[in-house]
Amino acid sequence: MLVSQEVAGVKNQFKVTCLAVQPSDPHVFLSGGFSPEVKAWDTRTCKVVRVYQAAVQQTLDILFLAGGREFVTSSDSVSRDSAERTLIAWDFQTSAKVSNQIFHERYTCPSLALHPHHDSFVAQTNGNYIALFSAQRPYKMNKRRRYEGHKVEGYAVGCEFSADGTVLASGSSGGSLHFYEQQSSRALLTLPAHQHACVGVPCTPSCPSLPPRSPHTREEGRLG
Repeated sequence: MLVSQEVAGVKNQFKVTCLAVQPSDPHVFLSGGFSPEVKAWDTRTCKVVRVYQAAVQQTLDILFLAGGREFVTSSDSVSRDSAERTLIAWDFQTSAKVSNQIFHERYTCPSLALHPHHDSFVAQTNGNYIALFSAQRPYKMNKRRRYEGHKVEGYAVGCEFSADGTVLASGSSGGSLHFYEQQSSRALLTLPAHQHACVGVPCTPSCPSLPPRSPHTREEGRLG
């Protein structure tokens, strides 16, 4: 029987809502939440090693891009004319902003997911669709392909690619699970799952090209 054991504990000054482990250094992770800062921690010393400053009130999600040299954060920041700073790309080593002009639609993005094989990532949006972006600078959005048919409506609805990258899965505010063909964005399957919002939908690694028969999903209350 496996026994869980705490390996590190850190004291933070704000409520943490998202974490991301550095792909090339498992001892380092990023934390974000109800703060304009994202912090990089080292579990060996339990100290902050870098701070990333953004003019936002809350970081919603953090996603390392391939190699871990850069990462993307999503925030609650939406301006009157565009979603400036909704998605920000960062240089991990220098703490510099690489770009804050990635997404120009007036929706926040509660969750992010990296494609396992292609240089691309997706952002769940509160516009009730998932947007597709290049994972290489300048991180352009694919305006001809988006995944829609599910509802988000203010919940922190997650999305995830299958292990082989052919299927994109998403929860929904209505409690159902939605599966899309990655290449065409065509809807493949919708499954009723919960009476309340379904915000987590991890795909099974044993059948990488198929939706899970019994998905382990999470349901949560509406975000404040």
